[in-house]
Amino acid sequence: MPTIPATPAESGPEPLDRLPGRQPAAAELARTAARSAGDLLAPPAPTRLGDVVPAPERVQPDPAADFTLTADAAIRVSPAGRDVAEQLAEWLRPATGFPLPVTDAPDADGVLVLTLSEAPLAAGPFDAARPAGTAGPVDAARPLDAARPAEPTAGEGGVGVDGLGAEGYRLDVTAAGVRVTAAAPAGLFHGAQTLRQLLPAAIERAAPVTERWAVPGGSIVDRPRFPYRGAMLDVARHFFPVEDVLRVVDHLARYKLNHLHLHLTDDQGWRIAVDSWPRLAGVGGITEVGGGPGGFYTQADYRRIVSYAARRHVTVVPEIDLPGHTNAALVAYPDLAPGKVPPPPYTGTEVGFSYVDPADERTYAFVADVVGEVAALTPGPWLHLGGDEAFKVPADTYRAFIERAQTLVAATGKTVVGWHQLAPAGHVDGRVLQWWGTNGDDPETADAVRRGARLILSPGNRVYLDMKYAVDTPIGHDWAGLIDVQRAYDWDPGTHLTGVPAEAVLGVEAPLWTESVTTLAEVEFMLFPRLPAVAELGWSPRSTHDWAGFRQRLAAHGPRWTAAGITFHPSPDVPWPTPATKVPTQPTGNTTAPTS
Repeated sequence: MPTIPATPAESGPEPLDRLPGRQPAAAELARTAARSAGDLLAPPAPTRLGDVVPAPERVQPDPAADFTLTADAAIRVSPAGRDVAEQLAEWLRPATGFPLPVTDAPDADGVLVLTLSEAPLAAGPFDAARPAGTAGPVDAARPLDAARPAEPTAGEGGVGVDGLGAEGYRLDVTAAGVRVTAAAPAGLFHGAQTLRQLLPAAIERAAPVTERWAVPGGSIVDRPRFPYRGAMLDVARHFFPVEDVLRVVDHLARYKLNHLHLHLTDDQGWRIAVDSWPRLAGVGGITEVGGGPGGFYTQADYRRIVSYAARRHVTVVPEIDLPGHTNAALVAYPDLAPGKVPPPPYTGTEVGFSYVDPADERTYAFVADVVGEVAALTPGPWLHLGGDEAFKVPADTYRAFIERAQTLVAATGKTVVGWHQLAPAGHVDGRVLQWWGTNGDDPETADAVRRGARLILSPGNRVYLDMKYAVDTPIGHDWAGLIDVQRAYDWDPGTHLTGVPAEAVLGVEAPLWTESVTTLAEVEFMLFPRLPAVAELGWSPRSTHDWAGFRQRLAAHGPRWTAAGITFHPSPDVPWPTPATKVPTQPTGNTTAPTS
């Protein structure tokens, strides 16, 4: 990716031992001198500063300032950032074998430093120069304001922490140490993930290895293009236990994705316990595609997922799919069905045949109870209503049902999200439509945007991760086409839909439906390497978008995934540095029916 040249007056970040107001101890100066002497004889860091996925907004390398992490390193952190520091230490300790103590320090000086600036989160010149949902570097004609790495200011030519928002960060690497600065814990976390990527791939191993733990020198200033960046896991078609979901959360957080959409209910299974309607999980949760045992999350399980995700700055978005995709609910409570006739349990993969009775007031009591309980369990702002493929519900009846269901969600204090089939229904404040079409010309959705809706982009022929990579991919579907890594990468969420301005695009999400996906290894196989491509679309400025450069950066992550035990597809699109082997996977089932 392009870099910003340094001027003679601004040749690099100020070394940590020359920060204003700090007098280094003699022992630290001796350690710094020893490290510097060693570094003069050492080869460059194996990772380049710009080799980060997703691509940072601004990068200024300093090849003379590589830092080497050693056994005596400590992490100094301002108190509000301690949890991020603890997570960074948890990532680095296994492979290095170093103790890496975490120390609260008001001035946050040390070899590894994470700081939260006291600067307010008000919009600065950085924000004013770029409308929401659009890309562009910060004052790209000038180098970074590298003279004050501890507390960058939002002056002329500079990027203040207040201009980076809640998720942006600044990372400075010198021979003396590393500093990550942010205005909020989420930004500090994203900066720590970048630091993790800048260490050698062996940092992902679970046991100590002999390695020179070098970090490339220079500075990065970074923030996301879109506020919503996510992936969806369908746990209804096949159930995945809590530990599998937590691992998926880690995968999202690794690439700065900040939302996990859980498709909790469908014809094949109801996966969340609802106290007021206990048979939903107890009866509706015991089936899945293919006749397996199914399963469901207790409310304690769900709280654990939500809490684990929140610590990693990932927001859980629960989906209760209505009025269609409800066969499992109707098996549990036949009085919700039209005609009050109990349907048989369903373990196939067809869609569009089931729906709750929109003419019965008990249906709306059911909706109110379910969304009320799920909302109470969910601290995030979103609640997804589904709303697609209700093929047997007349259009006018469908609109009336959705409008009433939307008000029930809004009454819980949550913002309504739904598939773009909600578009014809009346608007409620803040409503978000998730667009999964394959044709970028959608007048109905564009009209909903004009009436106030915002969009999450999930085009089926670009980011539906249940689509096969190629004809011979052993699992997945092909109804939306084949999606190799380049196809997942080479499109622009900000301009994808005709008549929809970039400002209306909240972000991007990659759904993974699981009719043919049955194990965690298969989930990972379908996520990687396409998930990082989607992450880059959501995070990086459009000015950094470059397939040739991305595939090279992505290739370096193959050894990281191997070291971490992550299953991935060895796409021929990517020049992997070492050979990779496909994992054995079960044959696909239905490959033709669209699913949502």
